[in-house]
Amino acid sequence: MNSDPGTAVTLRRATAPDARPVADVWLRSFAAALPTVVSPRSADDVREYFRDVVVPLREVWVADAGDGGGVVGLMVLNGGLLSQLYLDPDWRGRGLGDRFVELAKERSPEGLELWTFQVNKPAHRFYERHGFVAVEFTDGSGNEEREPDVRYVWEPKS
Repeated sequence: MNSDPGTAVTLRRATAPDARPVADVWLRSFAAALPTVVSPRSADDVREYFRDVVVPLREVWVADAGDGGGVVGLMVLNGGLLSQLYLDPDWRGRGLGDRFVELAKERSPEGLELWTFQVNKPAHRFYERHGFVAVEFTDGSGNEEREPDVRYVWEPKS
C-alpha cells in the first residue's frame, strides 16, 4: 500500500468489489474531461467491462478516500503501458494524479507509455510535467472512439 501522511487517501490494488465504483469514477471523469469525445460504449457496457475484464485481469490501482469517500481515482497498468488514469472530477488538483504517476514509474522503472486524446490539453500538460514526451500523433483510426490521439513515452534518466 502507498499512502501519503498528508492525506487520508490511500493508493491500493483494486479488488472485485471495487469494479463498480472504479467504472463509475471512469464514467464521471471521462464525461467531465472529454465532453466532445463520444464513447462508443454505454455506461452499462463500461461497468461490465471493468467488472469482467479490467479489474480481474489488469493491474488496477485505486485511490481510496476511506469510508467517507470510497474510490476517487483509478490507474490501470499493463506492463509498461499506463492504459488508464482517471480521477473523480471533485478530486482533481489534490496531487492524486502525481501519486499515481510516481507509483507507475516505481512499478515500471524501465519506462512507460500511454495514449491520450489530442483534445485533452490538460492531460498533455500533466504528463509533460512528469517527464513524458509526445512521440506519435494519430488520426484516431486506431481507437474505438475514432478520436485523434497522441502517444507519450517516459524513459528514466540514465
